[in-house]
Amino acid sequence: MASSLTCAGVVWAFISFLCAAASCVGFFMPYWLLGSQLEKSVSFGTFRRCSYPVRDETRQTTVMVEQCGRYASFQAIPSAEWRICTVVTGLGCGLLLLVALTALMGCCVSELISRTVGRVAGGIQFLGG
Repeated sequence: MASSLTCAGVVWAFISFLCAAASCVGFFMPYWLLGSQLEKSVSFGTFRRCSYPVRDETRQTTVMVEQCGRYASFQAIPSAEWRICTVVTGLGCGLLLLVALTALMGCCVSELISRTVGRVAGGIQFLGG
């Protein structure tokens, strides 16, 4: 199995993959903010939430739904700032994953990654981070 990476490049590829995976898991988990509401533990992230209040129209009260889920639509995300955070973080995770998977392929394929491609990939990682 030929490689187009040096020993440092192989280490960079594996660390890049681990960091990209951790970023993606953190993005998809709803545990960015933790707290309590109506005596229940609640948490939410940019586009997921756990234990959230809903209005019960039959009893005219607010009840807690004790399950995790996504917002029904992009517009249902509570604020413009959270929507921007969702888009920026999602794009960053996508870029990190793209570079990491390309670097891992460079471990197996010769002549895939040159010095210039490595520098561009590092710049993309900087933007993605």
